[in-house]
Amino acid sequence: MNAVVDTARREKEQYTGGADRPLGSYLATLAVYGLTTGTMVLLGRRMRDRAPSIGLSDLALMTITTHKVSRVIAKDPVTSPLRAPFTRYSGTAGPAEVAEEVRGKGVRHAVGELVTCPFCIAQWVATAYSAGLVFAPQATRLAGATMTAVAGSDWLQLAYARLQQAAEG
Repeated sequence: MNAVVDTARREKEQYTGGADRPLGSYLATLAVYGLTTGTMVLLGRRMRDRAPSIGLSDLALMTITTHKVSRVIAKDPVTSPLRAPFTRYSGTAGPAEVAEEVRGKGVRHAVGELVTCPFCIAQWVATAYSAGLVFAPQATRLAGATMTAVAGSDWLQLAYARLQQAAEG
């Protein structure tokens, strides 16, 4: 067992080059994701005869919903209390978005990176959406349609603001 631990430490040192990177915490995060996903797959197989088919409309809804929910989790001021244990406010990042710096070490740092990165959290959101299609397809599609409408509204708000600026300038 000591040989495995020593090898892991050497690999971490070679990878990080002395930088403070929480590789063990990343591994724990991956394990939680894998365990959760595996559990959902097993439960889904027991509860249903087959997985739901995903058509183009479901894929489009899932894609836009994943984008919007990921940005809400990672950047929205209203969800900042959820990120606060892992981050420090550092300013605004764009229309209705905040910029935050990850703080802490180990698990705190790894979770902070996850919840402040819309690209990183998107995998978790898409997986949750997929599970929703298995366990509660109608409610999931309704939530997806709602978030898709919000995403569309965001783009219209930004376009409207740009048109106003062009008209004034």
